[in-house]
Amino acid sequence: MKFTSPMSADLDHQITTLAQRARAASLVLATVPTALKDAALQHLAELLTAQAEAILAANGRDLAAARENGLTAAQIDRLTLSPERLQLLAESVRQVTRLPDPVGELLEETTRPNGLVLRRVRVPIGVIGIVYEARPNVTIDCAMLCLKSGNAAILRGGKECFYTNTALATLITQALAKAGLPVDAVQLIPTTDRAALTTLLKLDTLVHCIIPRGGEGLIRFVTQNSTIPVIKHFQGVCFVYVDRAADLAMAEQIIVNAKTSRPGVCNAAEQLLVHREVAAAFLPAAARALIAAAQVELRCDAAAAAMLHAARVRHVAATNADYKTEFLAQILAVRVVDSLETAIATINRDSSGHSEAIVTADAEAARKFQTAVDSAAVLWNASTRFNDGFEFGLGAEIGISTDRLHARGPMGLRELCSYKWLVTGTGQVRN
Repeated sequence: MKFTSPMSADLDHQITTLAQRARAASLVLATVPTALKDAALQHLAELLTAQAEAILAANGRDLAAARENGLTAAQIDRLTLSPERLQLLAESVRQVTRLPDPVGELLEETTRPNGLVLRRVRVPIGVIGIVYEARPNVTIDCAMLCLKSGNAAILRGGKECFYTNTALATLITQALAKAGLPVDAVQLIPTTDRAALTTLLKLDTLVHCIIPRGGEGLIRFVTQNSTIPVIKHFQGVCFVYVDRAADLAMAEQIIVNAKTSRPGVCNAAEQLLVHREVAAAFLPAAARALIAAAQVELRCDAAAAAMLHAARVRHVAATNADYKTEFLAQILAVRVVDSLETAIATINRDSSGHSEAIVTADAEAARKFQTAVDSAAVLWNASTRFNDGFEFGLGAEIGISTDRLHARGPMGLRELCSYKWLVTGTGQVRN
């Protein structure tokens, strides 16, 4: 639908109407054959390549404004599209067409003593609102995952990528129309007015789930103002614990990857715990490797600082706040712990429940760690960076949840579904 003005007096009415159209589209989409959904996605992939020039021109407008407004280099990088990134985006759409359709999947079937046959089957959630910041790829990621899982999507992107998102949303509409699907199945709110978001978050009779993607400030605003269930994670304060039975060369490789490969993402390591028995042997070499890889600033507790000082390795003293901080930068907090139990207790107290890893050759220690650590993903001898929808074989993800109800960890197609009971009788009545 077209808005007469971003600041029009009837903005509430217009957002409500948009949600009503999404709800109507969701009822159609819930019963659409897989072939039609895949056809729309194939059209979208083709359009991303065929219309690359127009998309890049729109992205150029956003980038020019971003530079004028003083966005950081990391923010501009997330905002930037290129011919290569568009090709990857198109390929990600094609990959989703190759994934199995979760809708209608039989989860269980039982027959009651009275003869009633009960089947529990996977169904779409309905209408999903996605609120995100300056990441134009999210527009495509969310559209394709919602479409494949039979959900209608309402997208509310950040002002920093308004022109890019508008161009991408136009292609999504064209792909839906070409496949004969409701064009209201994916809608972009065409205004950056915060009032539109506030209205959307109150439409709990039309929208069934909100997924915010972005910084902690955005996610807390959405959570505090929504009357609709929100699936989220606030932070990625992720830990790597090097156990006393660790292969130290492996541990060094894992912490360097977990910290430096992409420090600005939610599954990057922010905290390092090292068992006291191996700390003197491990920390100096690991610290030098982190500094060599990316000039990582090491913020150390007293024990770790003493070891690095003796080895003449650069470091600074940590503050108490550092031990619960998501740095999103080449900074790592380092602590020495006396036992596996202390490591587990420290993580359960200070982490955000996102991704934690243990490095150890002791299978029993690993089992205890993976069982006792209360996080969405707990890894053994692997980098925290693997907590990702693509890496988990989900094709893509709409986000990573640290919630405990419905979905936890990477949210792929199945996590965008609920279920319902189908009951078949032969005339039974309840006494």
